[in-house]
Amino acid sequence: MTILLGAAALHEAVHLSALSNAGVWLHLRTGLWMLHSHSIPRDGLFSQFSSLPWLDSSWGADVLLAIAYRLFGLHSIPLLLMLLKVALGAVTFLLARAGKANFWMAVLLSALGQYVIPLTQFLPYSISIVFFGAELLLLERSRRTGSLRPLYWLPALFVLWANLHALFVSGFMLLLLFLVSIWLEGALHSSGASWLDHQIRPLPLKRIAAVSAACLLAILANPYTFHLFGAAYNTLYPDVAFQYFSEMRAMSFRHPQDYALMLVVMAAFLALGRGRSLRIFESLALITGTLVAFRIQREAWMAVLPAIAVLADGFRFQERGWKSTGETGWRWEKPLIGALVSVILAMAAFRLPHQASFMDGISRNFPVQACDYIRQNRLPQPLFNEYSWGSFLTWYLPEYPVAIDNRVEMYGNEITESYFKVIAGGVRLEANPALAGAQTLLLQKQSGMVKALTTLPALSSQYRLAYSDEVAAVFVRQP
Repeated sequence: MTILLGAAALHEAVHLSALSNAGVWLHLRTGLWMLHSHSIPRDGLFSQFSSLPWLDSSWGADVLLAIAYRLFGLHSIPLLLMLLKVALGAVTFLLARAGKANFWMAVLLSALGQYVIPLTQFLPYSISIVFFGAELLLLERSRRTGSLRPLYWLPALFVLWANLHALFVSGFMLLLLFLVSIWLEGALHSSGASWLDHQIRPLPLKRIAAVSAACLLAILANPYTFHLFGAAYNTLYPDVAFQYFSEMRAMSFRHPQDYALMLVVMAAFLALGRGRSLRIFESLALITGTLVAFRIQREAWMAVLPAIAVLADGFRFQERGWKSTGETGWRWEKPLIGALVSVILAMAAFRLPHQASFMDGISRNFPVQACDYIRQNRLPQPLFNEYSWGSFLTWYLPEYPVAIDNRVEMYGNEITESYFKVIAGGVRLEANPALAGAQTLLLQKQSGMVKALTTLPALSSQYRLAYSDEVAAVFVRQP
């Protein structure tokens, strides 16, 4: 059990995947700005399009990251991700145990879930995955025990979730599926249906509806109130993202995790089919999660977590004399496992390199030296930058407002699509306003635009190559 919870943290301490994520830097920069200004973002901070409206749907996670950064420096980024990986391991294990799986089956399902859901994205997206699993755990425990007590934690969960990340909308949709399943079960029970799962104790529909209403009010307890719903949807699923971002496309089956996900989902549906009774909530959650996961590969976890809940008791890998984990507990085992996992996290934290070594690792993915050159030589503004570096530039080169970053919900489809078209060579350079007026260009060294600017006479006469290294190239417009 200790290895199950600590292995992912040790892996992160060695590979430092959190530092390679482009989006974390904008979250850090925004959080630092909020700590300094004591206000919440409402417009296009750090961007050349500063007049555009922007609601930061993950403002709470940004502040949390900024506080951790002030305490631990760059170490805070992998440290927080390690904690989230431990939390994911614990949630998937408890979810399997809630389904009556025996210890080793729960360990296997948790390990499989962690493999298919590698938390490479940092705050706040990873928080939503853990919170979704926690919500599913509470719903499953309520159904299996016939008690409403687990559901009373949901409003508190949604208060935190709505202030940490936009994916609270997926959690609320899961709660609505739960409400619909309870209504359907009640209607079918009253009609005398014999193919329902009679091991599931009926729950009062009115009280669950009241809990759902309380959760909705809890979501509104945020700085943006009801405007957060629109901001959350635009952040998660902008139209242009489905065209240009690979993570938003359908699953390509080019990675081992894709095939593992398919096998897990197939096994879960097989388990539902083998049952002698219909499990409405689990079926609705699994079907919905599968449709989303196979349409948007980034959301694979939406199918994995319900699949774990189904597989936990779908093939009768159950413990004899099993009782609810909330009733029995593990006596001395829980404190011991907690202590051992804490020791592993401490060892992983000491394994992290010094701050200077962090920057060396960051410079392999981001234009650290190029930014240093721009700053030291005070190259003219405005700056035109590579899309994937925009978030990093808001943190490392804040004196130069970016032309674009990963806030697609703020820039909108028109600006974002115009950028990708000009980068791909589909339109002339002057067709993009940010590029047409730029005095300094910061581009990827191996990009097609760099080759065009250095080889085509019409372009090389307009821009001078000022700096180049293995990662980036810096051009300055000729007078």
